[in-house]
Amino acid sequence: MIRLAWRQFRTEAVVAVVGLVVVAIVLGATGPHLVHVFRTAPSQLTNTYRTLQGAAAVLVLVAPAILGIFFGAPLVARELETGTFRLAWTQSVSRRSWVVVKFALVGLVTSGVAGGLSLMVAWWANPINIVNADRFSPANFGMFGVVPFGYALFAFALGATAGLVFGRTLPAMATTLVGYVAARLAVTYWIRPHFEAPLRLSLPLSKLSGLGFTRSPSGPVTIGAIPPNIPNAWALSASIVDDAGHAPTARYLARVCPTLAGGPGSGAVGVTRSGPAPGGGIQTCIARIATKFHAVVTYQPASRYWPFQAYETALFAVVALALAALSVWWVRHRLV
Repeated sequence: MIRLAWRQFRTEAVVAVVGLVVVAIVLGATGPHLVHVFRTAPSQLTNTYRTLQGAAAVLVLVAPAILGIFFGAPLVARELETGTFRLAWTQSVSRRSWVVVKFALVGLVTSGVAGGLSLMVAWWANPINIVNADRFSPANFGMFGVVPFGYALFAFALGATAGLVFGRTLPAMATTLVGYVAARLAVTYWIRPHFEAPLRLSLPLSKLSGLGFTRSPSGPVTIGAIPPNIPNAWALSASIVDDAGHAPTARYLARVCPTLAGGPGSGAVGVTRSGPAPGGGIQTCIARIATKFHAVVTYQPASRYWPFQAYETALFAVVALALAALSVWWVRHRLV
């Protein structure tokens, strides 16, 4: 059964290996120059091989979905459409062995291809990541580390299970794409921030990367904050509060910032960034607010990067195993 499964899958495997070889050649040829730029002029790194940087990022991000669509979705659906699964069962191969061998063989190859691609790009982009110091950002977190292995396993299992349930390749492909994108977005913005309780950091207002004043249609002004840049950490939110944890009221802002509070209308009425900025009125206003209020930043520290990588990889791997178990059950009890 293993030999038969490999013969059915070898064309896709060869294409994947050739693609990895091409990527390895390109990255291997350009990587040493990136290291040279990093050592001599690190400020120029973001402009070095800019197109290749974008292409590599897109490739790593979409690879699990592409593998799930073209490796997972047709894996069982193609045999169901042609009816060849019945022939396999007449060769002393049980239903369970049939689906388990297919899932195990192709799933491991899929995870290896996506993970290998991520590792190559991580090696190539290491100088850039050192300079940018933003590996915990939502985009970079999903590109590097071990999570691409989990993403690929999930996408493959989702595609294969959808192909088994629908019995058609095209609906399985569409389900894989939509389901994978939805799962990635849900984990990134709703689940990942809560793997561990975020830390809180109190800062003076001068340490924030930006403050903004917004006037509502009815007239009152509110103040908002942009979280500061913490190297390799994930800043989740920033709020302006006093020692009791209360935000500045519209009445207080109208009193200390009369030039901003005056006049009807809505929208942003002023922004200042750390360091000198034009607009003495805004600067004076912020200085007055800073005497009573400070910033509270919630963030995930850089030290949690690898634990979060492990949590997310395990989450997607467990879901992939659950989908595989569902497929085994479906073959034994629903497929006739």
